[in-house]
Amino acid sequence: MSPPAPDGAPRAGAPFDAPLSVALLTYSTKARGGVVHTVELAEALHDLGVDVCIYALNKDQGGFYRAPRCPHVLVPAGPAPAGIDAVVEQRIAELTTGLRRLGGRHDVWHAQDCISANALASLRAEGRVLRFLRTVHHLDDFDSPYLRACQERSVREADACLVVSEAWRRVLRADLGVDAAIVPNGVSLRRYTPAPDGHEAALRARLRATGSPLYVTVGGVEPRKNSIGLLRAFLAVRRRLPGAQLVIAGGETLFDHAPYQREFEALAREGGVWPAEAAGAPPPLVLAGVLPDALIPALYRLADAFVFPSVREGFGLVLLEAMASGAPVVSSAQPPFTEFLEDGESALLVDPSRTDDLARAMEAILDEGVRRRLRAAALETAARYTWERSARVAAGVYREFLGSRRS
Repeated sequence: MSPPAPDGAPRAGAPFDAPLSVALLTYSTKARGGVVHTVELAEALHDLGVDVCIYALNKDQGGFYRAPRCPHVLVPAGPAPAGIDAVVEQRIAELTTGLRRLGGRHDVWHAQDCISANALASLRAEGRVLRFLRTVHHLDDFDSPYLRACQERSVREADACLVVSEAWRRVLRADLGVDAAIVPNGVSLRRYTPAPDGHEAALRARLRATGSPLYVTVGGVEPRKNSIGLLRAFLAVRRRLPGAQLVIAGGETLFDHAPYQREFEALAREGGVWPAEAAGAPPPLVLAGVLPDALIPALYRLADAFVFPSVREGFGLVLLEAMASGAPVVSSAQPPFTEFLEDGESALLVDPSRTDDLARAMEAILDEGVRRRLRAAALETAARYTWERSARVAAGVYREFLGSRRS
């Protein structure tokens, strides 16, 4: 009797047009961009009839930020050790061990990050996985030699790479000599809509978000979000519009941004916007932290403007969510945002390094004529980026991947 084929090998007797069995792997269950992409893509593939399962490290035993509508497996993860190198090494080992124990069999193994790609590379070396794909949402400039090597291995060891934008396809080709296919992000037009869902009033009260104008951003406080640049621009706006308020939501991350966050907090104290001094007055700056997923659409709808001057993103998923929810957008005039945003039409785009330009855009977007124009174009843009479209592209990539292997 011959040994079973490695996972990822064609199942004996299965025709090429048989339903695909796809494993999507992610390093976390929290609502970061790559994790949201994984869940939304998996659900859309499931709706297309693909046999899909998500495998995710469950770092705090809390489960997913929302329950996926498709099969999913939570892989146990222990408390984080000290030091980011040790954390990443432990997470790779935990995911490798968990997948080895589970012994799942799929036509396609698809890693969504560095940790899961390194785990699959180890399993491939053991003959448990034949080949795997890796989506590169973005690359980081790590100081740690271990993390740099880990990241590069996750790209070079993959049998095929995907990206979510043309900008990162160019980076992979230029820097690593890797050609990648694009499977873009999308947005759920059922969840993200301008129509209120009943959560708005309670969320406004919870956050004390009664300022006018009210600016919102999502992603927490960290360098690549350009949080200090946003804060400087907000302080400039406050000098002319003293009732202005800024809500920063999110912040779940694998990495320690404590030094940057301390610098941010020092600037906020110096500017007199944090912490709130009067209990009855709305705090000028609200650090909302990670909010329940059900409240995120309402958060966008509360905003007079969604401001996202990030300097490094794979795509900018939250921009689509905000636009679909009816929030006018200020963002960075750089790729990948310029691939789907048009300055003055669907968003106001600025050089994220120019505080004065960002502050002027945050004021200009309050003009009602500007807001109407941006909203109309933004809703049209968001409607072109559905998760069903992304899933159909991904399914085609999977078929091509399997076909190239079989030939």
